[in-house]
Amino acid sequence: MSILCYAADMSLRIALLGLLDATGPASGYDLAKSFERSLNHVWQAGHTQIYPELVKMAADGLVAVESEGARGRKIYAITPEGAERLRSWLIEHEPTGAIRSEVALQAFLLPLLDKESAIAVVERIRARLQQRLAVLECKDPSKFGRYALNLGLSQGRSGLAWADETLAELRGLEPADQPAPAT
Repeated sequence: MSILCYAADMSLRIALLGLLDATGPASGYDLAKSFERSLNHVWQAGHTQIYPELVKMAADGLVAVESEGARGRKIYAITPEGAERLRSWLIEHEPTGAIRSEVALQAFLLPLLDKESAIAVVERIRARLQQRLAVLECKDPSKFGRYALNLGLSQGRSGLAWADETLAELRGLEPADQPAPAT
């Protein structure tokens, strides 16, 4: 399968296939909860995105409804075609590297602010990065997803270093005058 064939594949679709392959059959609710626990720092998706995508994936033969319970609760399982699509995507797909980041957008637009406002924005960003890093540091690195966790930890630490350097620059401090970064 060529890279061009993946243009129609959404990352949500691949993430759902990956979760089903890794954890086994699950309902849309279970998959949404799994997103919250494991993929949320990599990719966000809520119930309103997951349920319609599962229906489309079933129509495309990537997942099958394994059972249906009370109130229409459906348990989905990955099909062999879905497993092959996931494997092909992992092996052949060249990630774009494109990132949509509100943090990066605010960093880009910082020069539009006066010094004190810019400092306040970077302090707020730093606090959020610190919170996110603290959450990631509490995750079990031995479980499935550890490589993404390590990437998230590295990005979090790098983000904190950027915030500290930017705050020092905005405050007019020399590198030797900078306070030691708090982690």
